Amino acid sequence: MMSSFDFAPLFPAGLPAPTARWTGLAKYSFVGGNNDSEQVPLDELVEAANAALRREGRNLATYGLAHGPQGYLPLREFLVTKLKRDAGIICTVDDLLIVSGSLQALDLVNHTLLARGDTVIVEQDSYQGALNRLTRLGVNVVGIPLDADGMRMDLLAATLTDLKDRGIRPKYIYTIPTVQNPTGSIMPESRRAELLRLSANYGVPIFEDDCYADLVWSGQRPPAIHAMSPNGGVIHIGSFSKSIAPALRVGFVVAPWDVMSRMLSLKTDAGSGALEQMVLAEYCKPHFSTHVPALTKALRTKLDTLMEALNEQFGTAAEFEEPKGGIFLWVKLPDQVDTLKLYEAALAAGVSINPGPEWSTNKKHSSSRLRLCFASPTHQQIREGVAVLAEVCRREFAVPARSANVEKARA
Repeated sequence: MMSSFDFAPLFPAGLPAPTARWTGLAKYSFVGGNNDSEQVPLDELVEAANAALRREGRNLATYGLAHGPQGYLPLREFLVTKLKRDAGIICTVDDLLIVSGSLQALDLVNHTLLARGDTVIVEQDSYQGALNRLTRLGVNVVGIPLDADGMRMDLLAATLTDLKDRGIRPKYIYTIPTVQNPTGSIMPESRRAELLRLSANYGVPIFEDDCYADLVWSGQRPPAIHAMSPNGGVIHIGSFSKSIAPALRVGFVVAPWDVMSRMLSLKTDAGSGALEQMVLAEYCKPHFSTHVPALTKALRTKLDTLMEALNEQFGTAAEFEEPKGGIFLWVKLPDQVDTLKLYEAALAAGVSINPGPEWSTNKKHSSSRLRLCFASPTHQQIREGVAVLAEVCRREFAVPARSANVEKARA
């Protein structure tokens, strides 16, 4: 076998660690933002694809379908209507940018606003994708603890005062206020108003990530922070990944033109996938408002199965607050459990989990926590996977101790 060319000396300093080769999903996969495959509206998407392609498929010969760099116009028109109806956001198609999933939105906002050494404020427990990007950019990240209603405003106010006293003006306050990731909380309207007041007083914009906001059990959500803002100091992002399908990779940004125009100059990919935008626009106008309630109903039953399985297998050793929507459950195990180590042992047994430290700015606080995605596995896989996880946890950490309900379940 010929020796391969050695690229290693050519890699620049500061690259992320290399990615391991993909070996497939675990038998019991509770990771990522994967959704329920049975709830993908396949037949309607096929019909939408056929209709859109037959009507204007020849426009694929032109970058962006000749609709400009901000995305397919009918999809932006749908979003103008949807955002007003669901989130109270009043915007025009010119305020919207279609992007390749919310991760590209994060990148565009970050590269527009941040330089190495800058400071940003985030929720203490937050989206791993957001935290990892900030770390790679060399940004100082300040985490604010949460309670049942989201980011605590008293601690945010104290932090903003402390930073101001030290001559530091954060570039933004990043929040996931509606179905927070990973906690599943929803920030009440009164707290949103307080956040806007602090934002205005300290001159720090808000970066609102609303990617899970469609998946609220009650179907009722507070207005978006963007909708409540009197001065336009909010950048809002959202996604179709959780409401329709994550593999489509379609998200969006709502931002004032002075920010939007800068993001457009950084979006050098010649446009996000046009076919996905065409299909979504065709599908969503007639079907979105009826699809989402059916999806959330199915997800809610899976959450119930997961909570029942945890109670049966872990007893009181697993603590959690019932999320108000979404696809994740944030679980606290006893302090002696190191979920980074549990992750490795569980994966060897066929169960994948997200260890808490990867989703938090406070590694000590999150060391015994884990995030479980309940959307993708079946009800049977949820029950079996939690049982395997409990066995691994018991073997590695003596948690849970064999409690009465576990013994009974095995009888």
